[in-house]
Amino acid sequence: MEMGSSTLLFLLALSLVFNFCTAQNSNKLTTSSCSNGRGNFTAGSTYEVNLNNLLSSFSSITANDYGFYNLSVGQDPDTANAIALCRGDVQPDVCLSCINNATSEITSECPNRKEAAIWYDFCMLRYSNRSIVGVMDSSLVRGLLNPSNVTDADSFRGALNNLLVDLMNKASSGDSLRKFATGNVIDPALQPIYALEQCTPDLSQEDCTTCLERALQEIPVCCGGKRGGQVILTSCFVRFEMERFYDEPAVSPPPADSNTSRIIIAVVVPTASVVIIIICIYFVLRARKTKENVETLDAEIINPESLQFDFGTIRTATNNFSDDNKLGQGGFGSVYKGRLSFGQDIAVKRLSRESKQGDLEFKNEVLLVAKLQHRNLVRLLGFSLERTERLLVYEFVPNASLDRFIFDPKRREQLNWEQRYKIIGGIARGLLYLHEDSRLRIIHRDLKASNVLLDADMNPKIADFGMARLFTMDETQGNTSRIVGTYGYMAPEYAMHGQFSVKSDVFSFGVLILEIVTGRRNNCFNDRDNIEDLLSYSWKNWREGTTVNLIDPALKVSSSSEITRCIHIGLLCVQENVADRPTMASVVIMLNSSSLTLAMPSEPAFFMHSSTQSDLSSSSTYSSRVTVSITSHSNDEVFPLANVGV
Repeated sequence: MEMGSSTLLFLLALSLVFNFCTAQNSNKLTTSSCSNGRGNFTAGSTYEVNLNNLLSSFSSITANDYGFYNLSVGQDPDTANAIALCRGDVQPDVCLSCINNATSEITSECPNRKEAAIWYDFCMLRYSNRSIVGVMDSSLVRGLLNPSNVTDADSFRGALNNLLVDLMNKASSGDSLRKFATGNVIDPALQPIYALEQCTPDLSQEDCTTCLERALQEIPVCCGGKRGGQVILTSCFVRFEMERFYDEPAVSPPPADSNTSRIIIAVVVPTASVVIIIICIYFVLRARKTKENVETLDAEIINPESLQFDFGTIRTATNNFSDDNKLGQGGFGSVYKGRLSFGQDIAVKRLSRESKQGDLEFKNEVLLVAKLQHRNLVRLLGFSLERTERLLVYEFVPNASLDRFIFDPKRREQLNWEQRYKIIGGIARGLLYLHEDSRLRIIHRDLKASNVLLDADMNPKIADFGMARLFTMDETQGNTSRIVGTYGYMAPEYAMHGQFSVKSDVFSFGVLILEIVTGRRNNCFNDRDNIEDLLSYSWKNWREGTTVNLIDPALKVSSSSEITRCIHIGLLCVQENVADRPTMASVVIMLNSSSLTLAMPSEPAFFMHSSTQSDLSSSSTYSSRVTVSITSHSNDEVFPLANVGV
């Protein structure tokens, strides 16, 4: 027992030494930024007095668990404002030590500046004579790199991109106390990657995402092919290495006396045993989870009081589903605008009684959309069931669907290139969330212009999940004996063989990019004396170097380089070989980094045209859907809830 106590005491002492060394390491200056735009203050001025009082007040702040502080001293126009942020994995005592060191050095780094910032390994400090809390600043401060190269750059780059995009979404979805995420992967060449991303938590989710996206754009510029790198922006930063450089906050050690040591051993050993038992139970239960999820999801739809609307309430809100409130007609029914009694506008999908969408499909859409939370996905508010009536209640999106703009000769002029580029990026982020970042992996299977809605600010929202399929996170491909979707947007392996995956959605996204750029539908059209389809027409002009012919004449642009890059990405997405298509994580990086070199596309997949596909006018809300049976030994259903991964 004494031997064990001695060993424990040694380990605790070692921990204290490590913490001390870590605290000392936090004093390592990374970089500083002395804003020239805000000017200098004069010695002895009111602002200098306020600033000195502000910086000295940091020495008396109380440590917290999330490492974010903001202080203000004085009155306008001489107010001194400051924020301090510690890295999310740093202990409170190390955090305060780093901040105090920053307050003593920042004025030396930036003498007489009205605005300045300083960064260390473990913290940053920023002050200004203007309000900076809640204000995002994505100005690039510095990019740092590890000069050593990775062994397999292509493999490393792809895995790094996916990891960084994943961490960006996790960090930005944090709360007002912490927007921080870490993670690691091993790429196909067995190269480990560790990464960390953080925003100041006073930012909104959208601002944090914008800041981190900007940082990710700089990664290929500063650190492409390197073993590590760091991009520091004023409001956020990103870092990656091939060795682990972050840690979880440690628990403070108790006093090191022999009685306490015995108590620790007496408590820890049985506690560890309980933890091991719990872990074993967890893995046993997880093995059953796939089967149980189906029953759980069905149970949720049977009695989800929080989502269910009274049918009479919806009938009143839509003025008894009057034609004046009708927004559009689709293959599965009609959509109506409504207003609830407290003033909220809603969109109600009233499923047709003759619709092929059955109860299972209805459950599928309700359960899917209710669990999805992303600004580029339409939000489901609830549903209603009344005898043969089945209603889905969505947030009202005032600008209707994308096809009503890009395919209308007059309304397409309302969409300049900046707006179209924003729409493309938003759709990409929404798909990335479905494929990788939601707690369910979801294949949409019917992505098209009419299933992208536009809000008041023309932000895109992916809609209509009636055709969607759920995968467990380790599934990569599914098969079905019934093909559902819209010709022209279907990937060839799906249209011919019923094989679908995330790459099927990528194909549809590529078609959508080309439609947004050209303003043309993907069906056949006459080009002089030839009958063309959008993919072959785009490929021909790409190959001949005449991509300017693809740009919608309604777009008045001075430079077409960004548009040409989007056409390039679109062609990569519609490659016939599934493996040649990028993932949505890679697409998001491509769209946000103009410096990233793109692969050269091959000739795209052939275009499947069918007389069953309508060339809908701009007044139509939905493209026609088709359902085709193929010869298959699959016992699959159209909308199964099996194999759900939660």
